[in-house]
Amino acid sequence: MPAHVVVGGFFGDEGKGRVAAYLALRYRPWAAARTGASNAGHTVVYRGERFRLRVSPAGFVNPSTRLYIARGALVALDVFLDEARGLGLRGRLFIDPMTGVITREHVERERRDEYLMKTVGSTGTGVGAAMVDRVLRRLRLARDYPELEPFLADTQAELMEALDRGETVLVEASQGYWLSLYHGTYPYVTSRDTTAAAALSELGLGPRDASRITVVLKAFVTRVGSGPLPGELPREKLEELGWVEYGTVTGRPRRAAPFNPELARRAVRANTATDVALTKLDVLFPEARCRRSWGELPPEARKWVAWVEEEIDTPVSLIATGEDVECTIDRSRELGLD
Repeated sequence: MPAHVVVGGFFGDEGKGRVAAYLALRYRPWAAARTGASNAGHTVVYRGERFRLRVSPAGFVNPSTRLYIARGALVALDVFLDEARGLGLRGRLFIDPMTGVITREHVERERRDEYLMKTVGSTGTGVGAAMVDRVLRRLRLARDYPELEPFLADTQAELMEALDRGETVLVEASQGYWLSLYHGTYPYVTSRDTTAAAALSELGLGPRDASRITVVLKAFVTRVGSGPLPGELPREKLEELGWVEYGTVTGRPRRAAPFNPELARRAVRANTATDVALTKLDVLFPEARCRRSWGELPPEARKWVAWVEEEIDTPVSLIATGEDVECTIDRSRELGLD
């Protein structure tokens, strides 16, 4: 298995970090690479410990996996250094000299923009402003900061060489398909493309480098901030269903709606998914909590998963049945994906 890309199929918050962490433990990849920017947070719960990541790949849970930040990514200097120190990743975590750096000025510029903050619903973390500076070719890059010198590596070259040796590289994209600058619900989108193809491009890899593309879909749809959400339910109903969630980075409450096959189908097709990972099944079916085999699932849960597969015409390879990474049903082998 060369590159395995994990990408979101809704509006972010699908559980990509959790899925990537499981895959890192399952396949022990040589490298895990993170794309996107530090406005997107990935939460990982492993053996009872909760990690909130904004920069580091979720693959850090496998201690033998090298960790890379894409040259097309954007990072806040303090966030990067805090995570590297807090998780003890020095010597394992590498950032490309050409990765863009978000400054305090970018954050302030964004937060003064009423259109971004009030209409679009930006996270206000400076990502959009930094992207503007990158397009205008005036953004400072990781190579310009002495503090990052110990972490610098030619991530494109190292990942290419690893793939040429037959090593496995796990690619962790950020956000979700419907937040893509080009394909999402514009203008209520993020400042970059969020597809599997874009994730590979940010790393400097090509489409043929990927042998498996897993689109992550949650058992219900959530989004933070403004923009359309078909079938959106009122807050009282979310509380009744147990669907109340909050954003990892901003802490803002997530809006929610039932699973949407139409949105899922487009995301699966646009990302040329080989398979799908379903998360939060235990929220829909509490009896499924932390089940680890298909046969242990209650019949109604198996029937619902089969309905999803039929609707999206793509096999469901992974099913998350609880917060902890270990609460996962893995059907990859029986589906011929290993």
